[in-house]
Amino acid sequence: MIYEVFRQERKGQPLQHAGSVDAPDDHFADVYGREQYGRRGESTALWIVPRNAVIAIDEFVDELNRNYHRVDGYPLKEKLKEARERAVSAKSAGALSAGEG
Repeated sequence: MIYEVFRQERKGQPLQHAGSVDAPDDHFADVYGREQYGRRGESTALWIVPRNAVIAIDEFVDELNRNYHRVDGYPLKEKLKEARERAVSAKSAGALSAGEG
């Protein structure tokens, strides 16, 4: 059976997928996981999970059309560009109105 191994490098950090081990049962998965991902002290915690217990989600339905929920964050460069353009426009408009009076 294939087991997926997740490890935490330092306390407080999230666990990340480290790899997989092939073991006949939970006991050997524990032993193999510790040997491959924990014996040199590179992990502070391990989660070893049978692969068939992992729920894969590959389709996301956005019923409310909430496109502002972006995994990569908001488009900062676009927002900065828009803000600069507005600042230049406001400055130009201020200079024109000051020159007219």
